[in-house]
Amino acid sequence: MKNILVIKLRYIGDVLLATPLLHALRDRFPDARLTMLVNRGTQDILKWNRDVNEVLTVDRGTLAAQLRLLGELRRRRFDCLLDLTDGDRSAILARLSGAPVRVGFNEERRWRGLLYTAVVQATAPMHRVERDLEAVRALGMEPKASPLVLRTSSEDDKEAARLLVEVGVGEAHVGGTRPLVLLHPGARYWFKAWPAERFAELADRLTDACGCRVLVGGDASDRGVAEVIRARARSAPTVLAGRTTLLQLAALLKRCALFIGNDNGPMHMAAALGTPVVALFGPSDPSVWGPRGERAEVLYKGLDCRRCFHPTCERGEDNCMKQISVEEVFAAVQRLLEKT
Repeated sequence: MKNILVIKLRYIGDVLLATPLLHALRDRFPDARLTMLVNRGTQDILKWNRDVNEVLTVDRGTLAAQLRLLGELRRRRFDCLLDLTDGDRSAILARLSGAPVRVGFNEERRWRGLLYTAVVQATAPMHRVERDLEAVRALGMEPKASPLVLRTSSEDDKEAARLLVEVGVGEAHVGGTRPLVLLHPGARYWFKAWPAERFAELADRLTDACGCRVLVGGDASDRGVAEVIRARARSAPTVLAGRTTLLQLAALLKRCALFIGNDNGPMHMAAALGTPVVALFGPSDPSVWGPRGERAEVLYKGLDCRRCFHPTCERGEDNCMKQISVEEVFAAVQRLLEKT
């Protein structure tokens, strides 16, 4: 195979979790041209990934924009396509791309299975990384285990260092006696988010008991909850939400002794970069979506959330995220800081 397309029309974490599959393809087909199609806003995860030759993005725009994208796919004449999305839209793009070999998922057993030349048969529940690798097994490959791949540029690293100096966090804090801890309170849905007041209480305990310098990260949409945490905490943690690009956030994570956050893309970014992670899970299953790597503590109550997972939660004050206490999280923090 000389020209391969991989489709992953999901979120930041999903794209990052697909990088072991990209590495497996590069290992098996070292001279092939490898292209990945992702949603706009997730493409920087792959910007410096050496396994990929090109990254194309999808916008939810006009019909004309969709037709232009389809034309771009057909002009590239892919001989093999792997669709990791498990969605109708990507399946249609796969079929219309013209690729003669089309491998995809169809866990819902919908009509889209007819659009592939091979449907992956995932026989048992497994982590998303292993699930994606089932797609290359459908090509007759047996991939080698590999870590997630996330790289930053020297400019990203310089900008992260500049930002830390700007907010009063010099090099003395990075790997020094006052470890940097990044809290990430953002979540795609409210019922996947640990309460802001608990993040604030945790920030104070990290400062008082461990001497940590606490940062609150996130994108522009997380700025509001980050400011709530800062206002509620005596220790006045430093808010960086909305002040970094995705790869500048990654560069910041490399300088942190610990990441604490909900089930989201930055959690996977921290784990990929080797930063110890305390991951707070609610309705999603960490055996499927948990952080990769040995330096991670996962807090998960294991409630059955299938009856009301989306678009809302009916448990109110008893919902799964509120059952995770500050004491539990702080204990996990202490265990990881001791190891670090």
